[in-house]
This record gives sequence, structure tokens and C-alpha cells, in this order.
Amino acid sequence: MLTLTQALHDRIVAHARADHPDEACGVVAGPAGSDRPERFIPMLNAARSPTFYEFDSGDLLKLYREMDDRDEEPVIIYHSHTATEAYPSRTDISYANEPGAHYVLVSTADADDAGDFQFRSFRIVDGEVTEEEVKVVEAY
Repeated sequence: MLTLTQALHDRIVAHARADHPDEACGVVAGPAGSDRPERFIPMLNAARSPTFYEFDSGDLLKLYREMDDRDEEPVIIYHSHTATEAYPSRTDISYANEPGAHYVLVSTADADDAGDFQFRSFRIVDGEVTEEEVKVVEAY
């Protein structure tokens, strides 16, 4: 189960809506080994695409160095789908290389009347996708 604060939930959703119609992407880091998302890090979708996201390799390297210096790890890796449901695509699954992370997908399809708004979380390990419950709390 993914547990996150209402504030982090709202920031992820706001980022997804702000970047619509392009996919938004980012990370929420937390203390290593804690499974507690704390630090919201919106990233630039280097692909600038409504159907695909890609972290800028230089930004990603900088982020991982920064997390290492702060004894953090990526607890949530998130991105949005702009016209489809919030479920990992084959490409999303192939790029999922953090087995300990929660992969959050936000569908902003409702902005185009293409579907319902969704906020879902998945574990993706060795190509296997497992949906998990999301619990939103006021504070930890």
C-alpha cells in the first residue's frame, strides 16, 4: 500500500493538470529504507509529448546524486496519461527500473472528456505489474 499526504497527492495532481495535454513526470523522494514519500520533485518531460514521457538524462543524474547525498531514494515515480486510463503501458513497464518504488499514474483524460480522473499506484518488478491501494493522510 502507498501512503502519502494530502499535500503530496495534491501537488502530483496539480503538476499533471498543469502539464496537460503533455504528460507530466516526477519523483517523490524519501529517507532511504523508510517507504515514506516526503520531498516532491517535479521533473521536465524531455519528450514534451502527450503520449510519452522521458526524464532528461542530465536532470535524472543530478537528482540521483542529490538523493544519494541526502540518504534518500525514489519512493514514488509518477507520470500522467493524458488520454488513457492510469495504467502502465508497455513502455512504462519497460522503463520501470526501481523495484522498491511506487509507480503512480494520474489520468488527466477528464480534462478532454476522454475519461474519468484517476490516481493509481502500482509496483512494477521484473515486468510484472501489481496495483496497490492508495491511502491519503493529512500527516505522517
